[in-house]
Amino acid sequence: MNNILIFYAASFLTEGVTLLWTDEGWLYLAAIIDVGIRRIVGWSMQDNMRTDLVVDGLEMAHKHRRPGRGVVHHSDRGCQYASEDYRRKLWIQFLMIGNMNRALFQRG
Repeated sequence: MNNILIFYAASFLTEGVTLLWTDEGWLYLAAIIDVGIRRIVGWSMQDNMRTDLVVDGLEMAHKHRRPGRGVVHHSDRGCQYASEDYRRKLWIQFLMIGNMNRALFQRG
């Protein structure tokens, strides 16, 4: 039997931050994508890239999707994701598995 890895809806989330020009000036957008359904499930926009930018997006994703225990959450290695506030919310409050490995999607 072939080894096949299947991601079910709300079993794998990925997050990233980008900078956008708006009528209000430059704003940072943190977005969380549910890989299973290929949709943005949480987001936050602010004029800074502090930890609360990504925490707000994570809280929105959790509120709207209510993922179960053990959901894998992948992000880059930015200081916002490595902060104690973010990790506490991710691991202790929402019971998600944090992954900050750059090689997760690389082909080898």
